[in-house]
Amino acid sequence: MKKKIYMVLSALLMTAMICSGCGTEKEKTGTDVGAGEQTEAGGPITLRVWAGEEDHEMLTKVADAFVAENSGTDITIEIEAMMEGECRSNLLGDVLNGPDVYTTTDGDLQSIVAGGAASPVVNADEIKKNNIEAANEAMTIKDTMYGYPLTADNGYFLYYNKKYFSDSDLQTLDQILKVCEENGKKFAMDWSSGWYLYSFFGQTGLSVGLNPDGVTNFCDWNSTDNAIKGVDVANALLSISGSDAFLATSDCIGAAAAGDAIAFVSGVWDESAVKTAWGRNYGACKLPTYTVNGSQVQMSCYFGYKMVGVNPYSKHLEWAHKFAEYMTNEENQILRFKMRGQGPSNINAGQSSEIKDALAIQAVIAQSEFSELQRLGGNYWGASTTLGNTLAAGNPDHIDLQELLDTMVEQTTASTVQ
Repeated sequence: MKKKIYMVLSALLMTAMICSGCGTEKEKTGTDVGAGEQTEAGGPITLRVWAGEEDHEMLTKVADAFVAENSGTDITIEIEAMMEGECRSNLLGDVLNGPDVYTTTDGDLQSIVAGGAASPVVNADEIKKNNIEAANEAMTIKDTMYGYPLTADNGYFLYYNKKYFSDSDLQTLDQILKVCEENGKKFAMDWSSGWYLYSFFGQTGLSVGLNPDGVTNFCDWNSTDNAIKGVDVANALLSISGSDAFLATSDCIGAAAAGDAIAFVSGVWDESAVKTAWGRNYGACKLPTYTVNGSQVQMSCYFGYKMVGVNPYSKHLEWAHKFAEYMTNEENQILRFKMRGQGPSNINAGQSSEIKDALAIQAVIAQSEFSELQRLGGNYWGASTTLGNTLAAGNPDHIDLQELLDTMVEQTTASTVQ
């Protein structure tokens, strides 16, 4: 038996075989295209797996264990470096020559399924039973499950320095800013990203999202009819950015490490750095409320899930599904937490003592109650960046706020057809 695990770091050469020319194949229905091309019984099996380079060490352990557990079969697993943010475009650019198994995020699933690059999950009922309901829903399109849930932690929350804050201080952003002002410190947040800017709109009754066409957006952040109007939120943001304690930055952890910021908004990926910066004073909790037109509104967040998908064109489709399921089982989700600090979607894994004691994981779980899946077309990002940057800077050009919001909505909802 051969036992090989490879890390392929060379550039992945994509050919011009675009999947739009494959419309007559069964991938449009999500059926097991490629199953008939599998190697005859007893022959060698090679599975190519796309994953982030940072997962290499962990996935090597997973792949080694999988090969060992299937010692009667000649299996080679090749782990190829692929950034999750680039998986969708590279996969759809040449799905026929794509990997057998890949990791990506739920936000890309709709496009991947539409492009015929996702084989439906095998034994979906069992997979759903083992994972939290929200993760299962994120993997499902039109009642068919296309992804094996891998993590449930892709959201943001509040990091804070326990040296300065009491539990009651953390309930409202007003009080957080007051504590920061009294101590000559900062509350840091990145408003240049629509991912974070959404936190101020998500619980107000104002909405933004993807239309049924899967490309364009709807958005009513400029509404003048809602109980909370768009200008109410804009004025609230100007009040926050007007505080001497507010710091608009895309490098919140850098501000914390430098001793400038004692509270900031980020996700589990910053936990290790926060521990290094603040030591035993490191704390994490859900986001606070903030003041909108005299009322307190809970800050929201976008929440996402990582997943493992299977290419329907795999020559070893059955084994590809077996490995995808193995990668995402209880044991390996706990391993992922231990080695990568990522929170599990598996119910039993989430009950492990190590994860229950993880402040960042518990904070993101608490915040997930006030969250929404990210389902957005591309036009949102540029428009929200302009809005966020303008309000973070205090609206220096004194643009009428209704006009500012009208422009943002017009850009967000614009047709993508040239």
